[in-house]
This record gives sequence, structure tokens and C-alpha cells, in this order.
Amino acid sequence: MTKKTVLCYGDSITWGKNPADEKRMNANERWTGVLGNGLRNDYSVIEEGLPGRTTVWDDPVNGAYKNGLNYLIPCLDSHRPIDLCILMLGTNDLKKRFSLSATEIARGITVLVEVIKKSGTGPEGSAPKILLLAPPKITKSSKFSDEFRNSYNKSQKLPNYYAKIANDYSLEFLDTSKIIVASELDGVHPDVNEHLKLGNAVLKKVKEIME
Repeated sequence: MTKKTVLCYGDSITWGKNPADEKRMNANERWTGVLGNGLRNDYSVIEEGLPGRTTVWDDPVNGAYKNGLNYLIPCLDSHRPIDLCILMLGTNDLKKRFSLSATEIARGITVLVEVIKKSGTGPEGSAPKILLLAPPKITKSSKFSDEFRNSYNKSQKLPNYYAKIANDYSLEFLDTSKIIVASELDGVHPDVNEHLKLGNAVLKKVKEIME
């Protein structure tokens, strides 16, 4: 039996940054690891999380390679055929230096969705299925409050924008802000227990999609 491939494309939350020590969580602690363990041997779960990754924007501080659009096509092409692409980006777009509205962040996600749909990197040259995840909301009091200044309200708006994108493009959708919360330690990243919740929720959703 051929394994099905699930690509998880995201930022430091997908990478597994631990707010307690800022290091990477162990493989079994990351939500992607929880997903992989739950899917077992029938699936290959590929973790493509890059801390600081944006949707479609070059980062003037950390470098253009943080632009999620730049690496998306090479990533899809190198892992094809991909049965399902799980996309969770947008948190880094909230940083003050980008000065983006929630609408503009949603447009960035739309660009990525269209690239995936047109990529031909699914089975037999089809488009991979897409599960769009709205990221957890940032909190008002954040360790990164200067970096994310005035972004709290924009963060609150993202789930509704993402839900509309999912509806417009007939995507599968999960609002992670209804499942997990960012840690009080830094206001951005979920802790290990929240990763477990997210991994189990995504696992349930993936099983529904792939059945």
C-alpha cells in the first residue's frame, strides 16, 4: 500500500517553538508529531515549519528567505505527490514592521492557496487537497509586544477572513483559536499541552478528509 503524504507548511508554531525555553519541542510533542503518530504507518507527515515565515512578504530584518511564497513551489515539487497540504501562516505578518491589515494578510494566504491549487503536485498531477488552519490569536500582553504592537485586534479578525477564504476556494478549514491558546509566557506560541490538543484536533480532521 502506498503511503499518503501530508505536508505541513507553516512558521514557528509548526516548527514547534517552545515558549518555555525558546527551543524546539521534541518530535512527539509538536502538533505535527502528534498528527504523525496518530496517522501511523499509512501516512508520511512532512514538517515544513520555518520560524519567522510570512505568507508572501520579504522580511527586512530576518531576510527574504522568510517569505513563504518563495519556498512554496520548490517545497511542493520536492515532496510530490502530496495528498494533503496543511497550511498555517499569518502570525508573522502581524509584526509591526510589515504594517499589514488583516485584509492584506488574508490576501497573502489567498495567493498561497492559489499556488497550491495550480501546482499539479497532487496524485497524478492533480492539486493537493488543502486544509487551511487559522493560527491561534496573539495575546495583548506579549513578550514580543514591541514587535507585534497594535496587532491584537488584527489577530482577532483573522479567523473570519480565513473561514471566508476556505469557503470561497472550497477548502477544508479549522480555526485553531477555538482549540488552543498562546502561552502567557510569550503571547504568541502555544505550549506543549496546547500542541497535543491541536495535534489531536488536526488528526481527527485529516481522517475525515482522507476517508
